[in-house]
Amino acid sequence: MTALVEQMKQFLGACDCHMHVYDDRFTTMADKHPPERQAQAKDYQFIRERLGLSRVVVVQSTAYGTDNRCTLDAMKQWGERARGVACVDPQDSDEHLLQLHAAGMRAQRYVMFAGRPLSWDSMSLMASRIKPLGWNINLQLSGEALVEKESLLKTLACDLVIDHIGRFTAPVNNDSPGVKVLHRLLDSGKCWVKLSAPYHGSKSGAPDYADIGVLAHELIKRWPERLLFATNWPHPSVKGSMPDDFEWLNLFWHWVQSSETRQKILVDNPQKLYFDGLSLTA
Repeated sequence: MTALVEQMKQFLGACDCHMHVYDDRFTTMADKHPPERQAQAKDYQFIRERLGLSRVVVVQSTAYGTDNRCTLDAMKQWGERARGVACVDPQDSDEHLLQLHAAGMRAQRYVMFAGRPLSWDSMSLMASRIKPLGWNINLQLSGEALVEKESLLKTLACDLVIDHIGRFTAPVNNDSPGVKVLHRLLDSGKCWVKLSAPYHGSKSGAPDYADIGVLAHELIKRWPERLLFATNWPHPSVKGSMPDDFEWLNLFWHWVQSSETRQKILVDNPQKLYFDGLSLTA
């Protein structure tokens, strides 16, 4: 553990590109509940320091729907070290998008599971609206659905960021149809993938998540300039004990052997995607 902590010190600006905050000062949607475990900004501070991370991307939880106040509050607490992924109602104005941009939002979130606030129908239009701001579409779905949605995703006006190594639910390998679509999207030069939450869809399980590791190794070998590291803290869909974020960082270290590649994934890629670009005032 000590050795890894020391090694992390060389990666100044290392970023957690996907975590959530839940705060009971803000009301969740009627049918949604935050995790039982504490997940306020102050609780995450320990995780950030333990892992040696400098920066963070706060992702709007589906529990809050299109009310982004909780996410914005956490971002404000961390200042310039934080950026955010919003969930914006497609009916909201361009002025509202500008206000969110000025506050540090850099993406529009789509979670394509039952009961989530946005649908596929609005994605292309929203991509066109957010492109001038330099935002991306942040997409979470069952990876198998990539086969059906490939044409749509390839024609989006803005970049696309896919969560959790694709979040495939069935046993897959690098020749599976959905994984091949993910590869083609990465080849387009407009797609990024988060190395995060390997427990989603893994049939081999902890601690090595060897089946998901097969997918991750291929991505790391072929598209290191398109990958992002993330914790998915506080792991809201995991029941029972919370996964150990330090163990996940250790597994990431095992997957990514090259210091140059670690620099890309931890620092350079999030810098380009979230921290560079337009600096607008509302």
